[in-house]
Formats: sequence, C-alpha cells, structure tokens
Amino acid sequence: MAYFAPYIDATGIHIPTYQDIVNQLVADAQSIFGADIYLQPDSQDYQWISAFASIIYDSYLLAQAVYNSRGPATAVGSGLDVIVGINGLQRKPAVYSTCPVVLTGTPGTTITNGVVGDVNGNNWSLPTPVIIPSSGTITVQATCQTEGAIVANPGDINTIVTPTLGWSAVTNTVAATVGSPVETDAQLRARQVMSTAQPSQSILDGLKGAIAAIAGVTRFAVYENDTNATDANGLPPHSICCVVEGGTPQDIGNAIFTRKTPGCATVGSTSVQVTDSYGVATTIRYDVPTYVDIDVAITVKQLSGYTSDTTAAIQSAVADFLNGLPIGGDVYISSLWGAALSVNAALSSPTFSITSLQAAVHSQTLGTADIPIAYNQVARGNPSYVTVNFTS
Repeated sequence: MAYFAPYIDATGIHIPTYQDIVNQLVADAQSIFGADIYLQPDSQDYQWISAFASIIYDSYLLAQAVYNSRGPATAVGSGLDVIVGINGLQRKPAVYSTCPVVLTGTPGTTITNGVVGDVNGNNWSLPTPVIIPSSGTITVQATCQTEGAIVANPGDINTIVTPTLGWSAVTNTVAATVGSPVETDAQLRARQVMSTAQPSQSILDGLKGAIAAIAGVTRFAVYENDTNATDANGLPPHSICCVVEGGTPQDIGNAIFTRKTPGCATVGSTSVQVTDSYGVATTIRYDVPTYVDIDVAITVKQLSGYTSDTTAAIQSAVADFLNGLPIGGDVYISSLWGAALSVNAALSSPTFSITSLQAAVHSQTLGTADIPIAYNQVARGNPSYVTVNFTS
C-alpha cells in the first residue's frame, strides 16, 4: 500500500504500515536529493530513514491504542479502569487467602508480629499481638503474605517462622479460604457487561449484575427453577439459588432481596435477615460453594530441556487451571491435559510429552473419567495434589 495520512471514519482508526512510512520517506529523499541517491538497506541514509520511520510508526500505534481505549471492549489496564468507572465499577484488588490456625504454648505468652508457614513454603501473618490464654491454645485468623489463590489444606500450616519463647506449635484444622489475584481485564469486562444488566428487563440478569458488583465477590452462579416441579439440582419449584464466593452475607442478602420477584423462594444453606422500608424482616437464603479438592497424576516422558523446574511448572499450571474453574464447572480430563501441556513454550519443540493422565476427587481412586461438580460446588487445585511421574 502507498502511504496515507492517518484518519478516522465510521469503521474506526486507520494508520499506514511501517513499510509504507519507509517507502514514503525514501521517495521524499529521492525527490529532494535526486533519484540517483544511494538508499539501499546497507546505506547509512537508509538506516537513518528506518529509525525515523520506526519512531513515527510507534506514535501512530500509540494514537491507535488511545482511540481503542474509548470503550470497554478494547481498553486495557488503567484505560479500562477509567471506562468502567462510568458504571460505578472498580477493578477488584488481589484477595489474600485466610485460615484459622490453632496456636499452642505457655499461658500468658505474647506473640508479636507472628508468622507461620505451610508445607508449600508460603508464609502467613498472625494478628498482633496474640496472647495465649490459660487453656494453652488459641485460634486466630492467619493471612497469607502471598496474594492470590493460595491453598492450605488441614494440617498444612504447621511451621513457626518467627519463634517466640513459650510458643510451641501451630496447625490448621480446616482448609483455608482461598484468595484471588487482581481482577484481569477480561474478568473486569465481563463484570462490566453484567453490571449494565442491572436495570435490564430480565430480573435474572439484573440479579447477576448486582451480585457481580458486590465488593469481595470472586465467583458466583445463579440458578432459577421456574417450573412446577423440583429440578435436576434439587431446587424446589419457583425458586432461585445464588451460589456466591466472597462478599459479606448482608450485602449478598440485600442484593438478592431487592432484585428477586415477589413470591420467589430463595434456596441455600446460608440465611440473612433483610428488613424492608416498612420494617418487615424477610429471610434470604443463598449458598457458599463447597470446595472439591482434585488429585491429578500425570506420567510424562522427559525430553531435551526438561528440568525440575518443569515439574513444578506442570503442578502449578494444573492447580491454577482447577482454581480458575467456575462454580458448578465439571473437571474434564482433556482440559487437564491442555493445562499441563501449556507449560511447553513451543508445542512444536516440547520439553516433555504426556503418556497418561488420571484424576479424581481427593483421596478417591484415580481414573480417566471426567469429574462432575455439583451446582453448589467448585473444584480446587493444589500443587501438592498434582503428582508427576516419569517414564522412559
């Protein structure tokens, strides 16, 4: 194509290519200095023209990026943050995993700025100060120092990182509440679409948008049974069930109450009292997802370039994939193959091949069948539950 000045029309912004700019500058130089000027790629003048063209093209690309930042579909990063602010949204920050831990020690011992560790090498901060009572044990909430979906199963947090005289042991009897990384552009765009559905004529879309806008909510699913019979999920006739991860119960209850239709039953194991403007209290129910830990066993053939870091990368990739599944999302064996193979930087030149892969709910028999996840459950990955074996 020949060089043209950048312009905007009904189809968007148009800019010339880098080569178009180079060709135009070469033609301009020839018209000024004569057609016999030497401007082959090995000449200094051509190299200068190329450098100058690169700067011009970079400027055009920046203008294109600025133009595309006008809408949520194409804006990225801070530009997207500004756009969704029009809808009253903010990018969700990283959420740190939390877990109740039991501290054991001499009564009266004061633990200041205490830190404990888990079997995967993650450190967890304790509230400060912590004073061990006369019983010799106390349960406090530990917060992981690493942001994101850090998993800690019962018994995993068992190391005292900051020894204190009189403090003898730490453990967790329940699994940690898993955190989440900073909301990605794709996730923020999806939430923006849902948020704009709040005033829509679809009650269900409005409910989803309201839940998506609640601070601290990381994942959710909304199910509706508008029939006269109990459905496949066991939901009673004419009811809705919201399964919500994160957020505060009162915020969730308020969102459901203000957007559900009159006479529609709410279903779930968590209940919240919501009082309307006339002082009438209504019980709103919803579910918090139950985590289903997944065991995965992968047998690989090591190829050129395979290292111990590759093994750890496979374990992390599979665990991250499982932690990213939606509520009620089944675990497909073929998807686990894909997650593991994604560690290869180039599939045409892999550092390993997979000869077999099996999975199962934690502590159950491994197999090659897909794993069904109930509507109010969510799969959970853990690198320590991903085993990598080797074959020749």
